[in-house]
Amino acid sequence: MIRGSCLCGGVQFEFESAVGPFELCHCSRCRKSSGSQFMAGITIRAKGFRMVTGRELITKYELPVRDEPPAYARVFCRRCGCVVPEADPPNTESFEIAAGLLDDDPGVRPDRHIMVECKAPWTEFREGDLPQFDLDALRKLRAEG
Repeated sequence: MIRGSCLCGGVQFEFESAVGPFELCHCSRCRKSSGSQFMAGITIRAKGFRMVTGRELITKYELPVRDEPPAYARVFCRRCGCVVPEADPPNTESFEIAAGLLDDDPGVRPDRHIMVECKAPWTEFREGDLPQFDLDALRKLRAEG
């Protein structure tokens, strides 16, 4: 099992496998939510995910739809403010969590930068860095997928 937790340790979860993609999102909402130049999001299998402790500490803030659905939501621990997975994840095969929450190695590594047209002005990509996708390229990639 791969374990994860929030900053205060009140919310703890575990899951069996990370499947990817493992994306570094540069959109303004992810940057603001993470307080960094990007949010590292890793896709995990829903089957095998379990909230261990802290279900009662989880709060959800939903932002309005900006251009088109889905809306953006930030799920967090109300004690420490750290972003966390939803207590009851969506009824899908897989879903994304913030990779910075992981206490164990997920066994996969970042594979792409996304929403690069929104990157912070100080963000510079280097030769040989991960592939970069703007919104249109990302939509095309996911449609093929």
